[in-house]
Amino acid sequence: MPQDIDSRTDHQKDPQNSYADYEGVVDDNHKAGKQKDQQESRQDSQQKSNQKDSEEDSADGQANDNADKTETTEDLKGDDLPEEISDEDKETIKKVANDNDSSHAKSYASILVEQVMDAKETFERSLGSLFTSAFTAGLEIGISFFMILSAFALLSGVIPSEYAIVLASLLYPIGFIIVVIGQSLLFTEQTSLLSLPVLNGIEPLNKLLRLWGIVIAGNLVGGCLFAALMIGLGLNMQLFSTSDIDAYAEHVLAFEWWVIFGSAVLAGWMMGVTAWLVTSARDTLSRIVLVTIITGSIGFLGLHHSIVGNIEVFSALLYGSSVSLWRYLLFLAIVLVGNTIGGVVFVAVLKNRTFLFEVEKVKEQTAKTKARVDVHHR
Repeated sequence: MPQDIDSRTDHQKDPQNSYADYEGVVDDNHKAGKQKDQQESRQDSQQKSNQKDSEEDSADGQANDNADKTETTEDLKGDDLPEEISDEDKETIKKVANDNDSSHAKSYASILVEQVMDAKETFERSLGSLFTSAFTAGLEIGISFFMILSAFALLSGVIPSEYAIVLASLLYPIGFIIVVIGQSLLFTEQTSLLSLPVLNGIEPLNKLLRLWGIVIAGNLVGGCLFAALMIGLGLNMQLFSTSDIDAYAEHVLAFEWWVIFGSAVLAGWMMGVTAWLVTSARDTLSRIVLVTIITGSIGFLGLHHSIVGNIEVFSALLYGSSVSLWRYLLFLAIVLVGNTIGGVVFVAVLKNRTFLFEVEKVKEQTAKTKARVDVHHR
């Protein structure tokens, strides 16, 4: 008790010391608060800086993605084009085909130049790489027929067979999506594409014919192997029967040869358009939609596609009773020729001719500009 009295007495005796102590406490609290505010400020600044860096990185990443999508024709350089093209033509093509705005659709010229460059890369691939890729495409395209045949067998027991075939054909695009997005070599897709370097004098015709031969061989061997293994598997799984295989083969073969030929020309034309539109698309989803629409139309119309048709008819040759070897080979020859004409003439030749007209127009404009400049200097 006396100690407490003395303590209070001391504080009362020295109020200055008490006030100094109070000031010290307040000052310490003020400093601590100030340091806390500074620390929070630094943290906020760091967070804002990190957020800004993240946004910049995201923007850069998006820009890089857009650049990757158009890197073939954006900022096109002379070295990107084949050596066989003259320097003057390279300059003209760069003017026509530059495509550096990813917010707009690709230009006509940029699509064709990109296709020529892709085809040039295909010409430079090894024979083993070409055959393996084509063989893979032959296997993958068989998935379409496997799905169609299974759906046809299921629907034919419920509705008339002619309607069952049409509805089942809506599954036609499945194999094509796998092939096109997976970038395997399918003959009907590559027909017009591979002919472009030849039409522009970059590659010789004999090299094109050899390349076509390798791709066709790979597609046919892959398709026949799929028919032997997977269609046999489907029979054992009771997904369909041999009568279903024969019925579908007759749906394909029940026409005069010239009708099959004309149908194959139209199918080749549409496949060439597919390759063109897939090149024009800037993202995978657009490519899938385009492939689905066009190949779905081929299936719905019952047009003759050589690689799918090979599997359809060869399956009947192996497991059915309505197709002979001669009938199979004759069908295959007619459809291959028809698809080739459709892809080359109606797509490659016409679109390439249009592009050359554009190049000539730019050349004329450039020549007129140079002539005016020369007159002005004189």
